[in-house]
Amino acid sequence: MARDTVETHFLEAVADLKMGTPRDPSRPVREGSTLSGRLCLDLYRRQLDSRLLDIAARWLREQDQGFYTIGSAGHEGNAALAAALRVDDPALLHYRSGAFYLTRSALAGRLPEQGIRDVLLGLTAAAEEPIAGGRHKVFGHPELAVIPQTSTIASHLPRAVGVAFAIERARALDVPAAWAGDAIAVCSFGDASVNHATAQSGFNTAAYATYQGQAVPILFVCEDNGIGISVRTPKGWVEAAANRPGIEYFAADGCDLAAAYDAAAQAVAHVRANRSPAFLHLSTVRLMGHAGSDVEVAYRTQREIRADMERDPLLRSAAMLVEAGLVTPDELLKSYESTREHVLRMALETTRSPRLSTAEEVMAPIAPRSEDVIAKISPVAAEPSVREKAFAGALPENDKAMTLSQAINRTLSDALAVYPEMMVFGEDVAKKGGVYGVTRGLQKRFGAARVFDTLLDEQAILGLALGSGVAKLLPVPEIQYLAYLHNALDQIRGEAATLSFFSRGAFTNPMVVRVAGYAYQKGFGGHFHNDNAIGALRDIPGLVIASPSRPDDASAMLRTCLAAARTQGAVCVFLEPIALYHTRDLFDEGDGGWLATYAPPTRWSDTHVPIGRARSYGDGRDLTIVTYGNGLRMSLRAAVRLTQEGYSCRVLDLRWLSPLPVEDLVRAAELTGKVLIADETRRSGSVSEGIVAELVDAGFTGQIARVTSADSFIPLGEAAGHVLLSEEEIEAAARKLLS
Repeated sequence: MARDTVETHFLEAVADLKMGTPRDPSRPVREGSTLSGRLCLDLYRRQLDSRLLDIAARWLREQDQGFYTIGSAGHEGNAALAAALRVDDPALLHYRSGAFYLTRSALAGRLPEQGIRDVLLGLTAAAEEPIAGGRHKVFGHPELAVIPQTSTIASHLPRAVGVAFAIERARALDVPAAWAGDAIAVCSFGDASVNHATAQSGFNTAAYATYQGQAVPILFVCEDNGIGISVRTPKGWVEAAANRPGIEYFAADGCDLAAAYDAAAQAVAHVRANRSPAFLHLSTVRLMGHAGSDVEVAYRTQREIRADMERDPLLRSAAMLVEAGLVTPDELLKSYESTREHVLRMALETTRSPRLSTAEEVMAPIAPRSEDVIAKISPVAAEPSVREKAFAGALPENDKAMTLSQAINRTLSDALAVYPEMMVFGEDVAKKGGVYGVTRGLQKRFGAARVFDTLLDEQAILGLALGSGVAKLLPVPEIQYLAYLHNALDQIRGEAATLSFFSRGAFTNPMVVRVAGYAYQKGFGGHFHNDNAIGALRDIPGLVIASPSRPDDASAMLRTCLAAARTQGAVCVFLEPIALYHTRDLFDEGDGGWLATYAPPTRWSDTHVPIGRARSYGDGRDLTIVTYGNGLRMSLRAAVRLTQEGYSCRVLDLRWLSPLPVEDLVRAAELTGKVLIADETRRSGSVSEGIVAELVDAGFTGQIARVTSADSFIPLGEAAGHVLLSEEEIEAAARKLLS
């Protein structure tokens, strides 16, 4: 293949190098550095492999056999970072981390060809690629503690902080962890990403925790090439942005392997010894453009491009080796040509590897679930003596019937008693017990290490959950209101839900995200406290969305979600209807129709609710009302009035909004031939749209109607009633369908 200007410049410059006085390879490669000549030579080889993989990527693209050309050229100094870390330090890497990955692979005892082949299989979307299996080009490997990242920005930083937090918290809880107790987390990113909201969240969370004396052993690494695609980063901006209380700042020329290694070693030592964060700022260059399709001359001058080539880290490492007398220019050139030929030959071989060939193959890692395993663990309880202590002798099954809020509280207590790795956290959940008292008393019973308040940042809350989950803890974060979830939704969509998919299940994000949601609060409301928008959650592949309405369902479904997370790595969102938290009655004041006694979790109980199974009320043959959430109470009340008028109705509570209980839905629909969907969410992008589609796809030929809330944000006070679904509307629609 033809050689581009970067490759030609490197070869010509190496040919002009002058041999220096030979040094002992066990000594520093140059005065004042701690990088030995021998290690420098090893790292240069990994830098060379990375550079040639970039060249191979573009060649493969030309042959229409490769599918990714964002390379690491100019960033090969991150090989020094890999050498300064331990191979068991969890790493969340920038997409220009080729040299880091190859170095860690070699330091872990793998042959150089293995790391090279990993990358090539990713470039060619081969099904046997060891991490994503042809689903995306990522740097990741479970045996190398490299957690794959698909983001091109900084959305992995909150998770990285969560990983650092989890390393310390697992040790404090004395539970099995994914990494050693003295490990540190490292995450790398580009200079443009420093400006992203998730980066700011990550930095702030680490600084906030450190300010309060909490250990957060994380190393932030900014590889600053001065440009984000075509937008320049102002000089000095990264250093200024890194200035945070409690975060130690280190800087070096990332194009100088010795300087980068020395700075990285110092930063790593600081984080490991002090268990506090550091920011390593490596000045780099970007060679060969942003990607293969990028025409750099459209926004950069030839002088700028040439200046970057003069700083080529591969060339500077070669020059350092020659000046130290460790290798001759001729040896470097011969090595370059032989390695180039070898890498291109390997690239050609990987084009023959099978690729994913069916939708089933592609989707296999999205949300694998063993219902038998979940059912087995879902009702498991702590030892009787442990439960007695957790509930201070007052076991909830011996108490009177309870509300939805109380049932969730008792279920969380039971779960905390049986799962020592479980944590409940979020805004105001500790001493206050949450805005609605759902977590009241949990911190007193289980301690501040397991039930704690966080800073007011939903990205940070979910980031802590992401890091804790991948570290083998069981996080149960609370999002105070549904409306607050939207500004952090990509932490679920782009980070949590994709991890299993892009790692073939090697890494998972077990978590149960509790969210107080929906509308109908009395005397307290407005848009941010009465949000009925869940469409953005329902289109996330593999996400489990539970929506309990009654206390008994809430207990059983929460246990199911916790079991699915713990055994299958499931990502679950547990939507709790605020307006039903403290509801006691169904029809008349004092009837207690919305209360339920607490069923304890035991191996013999029948309280398990399988994911995707609905609950039916009544045996009517005239009409099926399909609903969920607040709609269940309204629909049951409406159904009773319709029954009194001579109509025979049944009500189906979906309970699970993803996956929808299609089998139960179709069965209930066919029993009556008429279906009314009572959906409290907005008409557009609503759950009801999915229900109608499932019925049509299943071949249902009966009548279907739906009533929903309006396509409106929810206003304050009585005005909310004008846009929210009402019992009267449900009744009117039912009568119309029955007439």
